[in-house]
Amino acid sequence: MVVADPSPAVRSPAERSPVIRLDAADNVVVARVEIAKGEIIAGEGVTTLHDVPLGHKIATRPIAKGEAVLKYNTIIGFAGEDIAPGSWMHSHNVLMDDFQKDYRFSQDYRPTELLPPEERATFQGIRRADGRIGTRNYIGVFITVNCSATVARRIANYFDAERLADFPNVDGVVPFVHEQGCGMEMTGEPMDLLRRTLSGYIRHPNLAGAVVCSLGCERNNLGRFFEEQSLATGKMLKTVTMQQAGGTAAAIEEGKALVRDMLAEANRVAREPCSAEHIKVGLQCGGSDGFSGLSANPALGRAVDILVRHGGTAILSETSELYGIEHTLTARAKTPEVGRKFVERIQWWLEYNKGRDTQINGRVSPGNNAGGLANIIEKALGGSKKGGSTGINEVYRYAEPVTEHGLVIMDTPGYDPVSATGQIAGGANLICFTTGRGSCFGSFPAPTIKLATNTPMYQRMTGDMDVNCGAVIDGDKSLDEMGEDIFRKMLEVASGEKSKSEALGVGEDEFVPWPIGVVA
Repeated sequence: MVVADPSPAVRSPAERSPVIRLDAADNVVVARVEIAKGEIIAGEGVTTLHDVPLGHKIATRPIAKGEAVLKYNTIIGFAGEDIAPGSWMHSHNVLMDDFQKDYRFSQDYRPTELLPPEERATFQGIRRADGRIGTRNYIGVFITVNCSATVARRIANYFDAERLADFPNVDGVVPFVHEQGCGMEMTGEPMDLLRRTLSGYIRHPNLAGAVVCSLGCERNNLGRFFEEQSLATGKMLKTVTMQQAGGTAAAIEEGKALVRDMLAEANRVAREPCSAEHIKVGLQCGGSDGFSGLSANPALGRAVDILVRHGGTAILSETSELYGIEHTLTARAKTPEVGRKFVERIQWWLEYNKGRDTQINGRVSPGNNAGGLANIIEKALGGSKKGGSTGINEVYRYAEPVTEHGLVIMDTPGYDPVSATGQIAGGANLICFTTGRGSCFGSFPAPTIKLATNTPMYQRMTGDMDVNCGAVIDGDKSLDEMGEDIFRKMLEVASGEKSKSEALGVGEDEFVPWPIGVVA
């Protein structure tokens, strides 16, 4: 499918249509601005029958009750009533229903033509002893169980800017605390997810060292955790057990001493030119609106296509928010087996959410709805565009190490902190996060780059937003131009430039391993 560019050419404000047509076959257009009842839409031959908020949809021809509503020439729902041209189209008259999908496994897959190594972009990265490349240089303080959360925070918070002044190459000491580790199943998927996530962070190339704090009697037993994940203590990986150390105060002092011993070694790093093939970016969207699928998401997709040509990796996730358009992704899978892995995860999510008031069953969040998204299928259609147009090379479970290059899928929930945590555990050393309503997300140890879908929100929240993709909606830039801008921003942030969320110190509390399973 050829995707229309909302800004095929730069035009003056007077020349810009108040609506955006995304595909010639669509029976709706999207309001570029707020449109009043009675306005004639030039080029579409309709007059609006209602006030239409920006980012919402307008019918451009009669749509019979039960007929498919098409956006990007893709079904986003079915008319709940007979709809006249010029009608406001939203969740009141665009109803979600199941329909037969042709998965067309691998039929649209095309291998990417990679640039020769000598032509690939570079960034200033941190090369670890095992050859992996980091974009940041932190020391992490981890917990096996929430009972040791205060100890970890006190240890990390002690190392403020003044105490780190003699170690300019260390980006900080960060606590990674969570609410799990006990009162849960001792074996099985919940414990596997927690341990896989913690291990992925401890081994992350953006960490120079780690201290792991435990209480001593928790179900996520420290010794078993290290044995299962093949972790071994050494100069840059230490442990503290509160019950053995002599309690809270003693454990805090012991942890401080262990971090002090790591600082000189952590400070020895130096950034050096590294190929963009070592960039591994997690793709996120949150606080989505009607422009997400028109500007920031497809622009990020263009940047992903560039990154993949340079040998890099992009991780598309939020499985529950890809439901409804999964057949468009399975057609791009490298092999039928890869496509079937994704369908299996979709089926798992449908069973997991059966009978529950969650968005996979049709209703998006109030913010998404107010921003112009009628249902999860329309949201998924826009969200999937973060993955660009390249083939899908593999499907991973939550927090599994991502070893394949190119575009891959990782199974995660749609909840942003949980999803990004899984991506970072899998090795993402950058996060690109699109938002229309204005998410203020950040992450450690992989920095988050935030992409605004529209100019009014960008201007209102410029302290949190890194890139204004609203220029596409405004007609000032094409998607290709915006994709180039995003790719350059990836290289700059990977080289050490602070993103807006980093400058604000946002990210410490956004470490959220997937809390799946029974709490007892």
